[in-house]
This record gives sequence, structure tokens and C-alpha cells, in this order.
Amino acid sequence: MKLALFDLDGTLLPIDSDHAFGEFLVRLGWADGEEFRRGNDAFYAQYLEEALDIAAYVRFATAPWRARGAEEQAAASARFVAEVIAPSIDTRARALVARHADAGDRLALVTATNEFVTRPIARLFGIDTLIATELQRDAQGRVTGEIHGVPAYREGKVQRVAQWLHQQGQRFEDFERISFYSDSTNDLALLEQVSHPVATNPAPALERIARERGWPILNLFA
Repeated sequence: MKLALFDLDGTLLPIDSDHAFGEFLVRLGWADGEEFRRGNDAFYAQYLEEALDIAAYVRFATAPWRARGAEEQAAASARFVAEVIAPSIDTRARALVARHADAGDRLALVTATNEFVTRPIARLFGIDTLIATELQRDAQGRVTGEIHGVPAYREGKVQRVAQWLHQQGQRFEDFERISFYSDSTNDLALLEQVSHPVATNPAPALERIARERGWPILNLFA
């Protein structure tokens, strides 16, 4: 058995979908432009510095939309995917996923970005399994702003993938090959866990580590 895991932002996408969705909310008029952009940029800087308070970020990022009705939320998500995400997808990223699918590998998208933003993006890539940061919902199914379970961030990605495999009676060790594609040292724990880590469009810190360890480097957007 072979498994192919993909990070999303900066890896399969040349943009950060979480940050981009925040910008889209400003365009919709659901968030105050100046104030929300300041907060959105500050959290993104935290992420790049590997110091993101993901619980605080999820509360911030979901605040403009979580009180809106389900139909309104769904319409905004569909517009975001059509207007922002779909035009940004490079054919080389699609081809990478397709190669693994055609080889019969199991596929999973593993991303710190929350499932509301990323579920339709996974579908665009033809990836059925999404391991994302899950949003807590109340008894009426409304998003509360809190995280449900372990966020799929840093070491949490290893935990979440292990949980997913355990639900199917499997472990990392059951696969003859596990590939993981990522651009960031935020994903170093999962890169170190798999048999075939691939530094993909790597940030300088990850590129340095990849070269030191002899990991392959893939540039999809160059």
C-alpha cells in the first residue's frame, strides 16, 4: 500500500487559502477592511514565524461569517472557490495529485486551514480525504469559533493522520511508502514521520533542511 499526503497552502496552491479567504470577506463587506486586514496580516506573520496561536486565529478568522445563515455561508464559499481558488490552481499541482491517483495511491489533503475553507478545495483536486483543523459546532450545528479536537497544525498533523489511519485499523508502518509534500518547516514533524518527504516550493528554512538531509525538492510554481 502507498499513501500520498499533501499540504495545501504554498504547496498545492501558490497562495494561502486561509489568508485569502479573509481578504475575500473584506471584499464581501463582511469584515472591516482596515481592522480585519491588520489582524489577518498579523496572524499570517505569526504562521510564517512558526508561532501561530491557532485557537486565537480560528476565533478571529471565523468571526465575520459564523453567525450568518447556512445558505449565505455556502454561497460565499462557492464564490470564493470560483473567483479566488480555481484561477490560482496550477496545472502542475493538478498533475502531481493525478500521478499519485493514477498509481493507485491513497490520497489525503492535510492542512492547518479549517475545514470550512478547505473542503471544497480538496474536491477541486479530486482528493476525497481531508484532514484539516475542524471547527466546533453547537447543538444547532453552528460554528462556535473554537476548534474541535486536535488542530491539524505542526505536530498535530502527525496526530491527526495517525487518528485517521487508526479509524481504519491501520498505522504508518503498514504502508510500504508514504509521501508527504510540504513547503514549510511548520510541517517538519510530519515530514520526518513519512518515508518519502518532499520539500515542495520550499521556504528557505525548509530548503536548507532538505538539502542537508538529501530530501527531494520540487518546485511546482517556478
